[in-house]
Amino acid sequence: MNALPTHAPRREGTPPTRPAASAAPDDPGAAGSRPRRRRQPQPYVLLLPAVVLLAAVVGYPLVRLGVISTQGFGLRTLITGRATSVGGANYTAILHDTQLTQVLIRTVVFAATLVAGTVVIGFGAALMMVAAGRRLRVAMMLALLGAWAMPTVASTLVWQWLFQPTYGVVNWLLTQLRVFGDVRQHDFLAGTTSGFVVVWLLVVWISVPFVALTLYAGLSQIPGDYYEAAAIDGAGYVRRLRTVTLPFLRPVLMLVTVLSVIWDFNVFNQIWILTKGGPDGATTTIAIWSFTKAFASQSYGQGAAIAVFSVVLLAVLVGWWVRRLVVSGEEA
Repeated sequence: MNALPTHAPRREGTPPTRPAASAAPDDPGAAGSRPRRRRQPQPYVLLLPAVVLLAAVVGYPLVRLGVISTQGFGLRTLITGRATSVGGANYTAILHDTQLTQVLIRTVVFAATLVAGTVVIGFGAALMMVAAGRRLRVAMMLALLGAWAMPTVASTLVWQWLFQPTYGVVNWLLTQLRVFGDVRQHDFLAGTTSGFVVVWLLVVWISVPFVALTLYAGLSQIPGDYYEAAAIDGAGYVRRLRTVTLPFLRPVLMLVTVLSVIWDFNVFNQIWILTKGGPDGATTTIAIWSFTKAFASQSYGQGAAIAVFSVVLLAVLVGWWVRRLVVSGEEA
């Protein structure tokens, strides 16, 4: 008996078929295998100068601050140059200090109100620049850049002159408006609430330009098609703001919020020049407390311990917020 053919006969005019060659296991083009990407050293070389600069400008002072916080560093040490190690005694002293709770609460409340005011006003200014014409937008940008570029010490001195008794422009203007009566001799910086309000206005005035310009840059990147689709669906301005603008702008909003928290938590120049932490400690934040503990009480070790404590507290707070920022970015 003849054996049956194991394959169908080939038709005339068709090329013979060849069996597919199996891919070699070490073939870089085989399915399921990806070529390994070699890490290029150029990015690390470009980042090296910035890392060295940060290590010199930020890293060394932080390390030195940590060392001083574990020493009995006082006026005698400044003269002799020799300090004795006290371990964690400085941290124990500030943790048992009766001012710690009040200063922390005041700092958190002060920073929170500053961040809220800065972000809300900056967001409103960014929306105004989007809706304004070209000339008005350029004028607003120049005004914001002028306020932002002004040094904090110079702007604080100008602010101090504006609220000065007898000669202050704000005192004269409020007197002319006859809202609070004759306040030409009133010292706003000497009051507990008014001093807080003046410092708040100054810090917000300095911080708003960066937030406004950054949010305006984010708003300019939102495609107009989404607004047109929302308008066709009958959405009003508030609904378009809630369903289109805020979702697109959320990463930028969270970023400027993080930066505002860092800056407002460490505000020093404005408070010290205007009120020096007074009256009666009403504007004493953790930065002012660290400075006065170090230089007024000549206890540099405890002042350094307060500074290290504030750095750790701020790092934990910012780390939690950045984690939320990353998670929201991955979900989006």
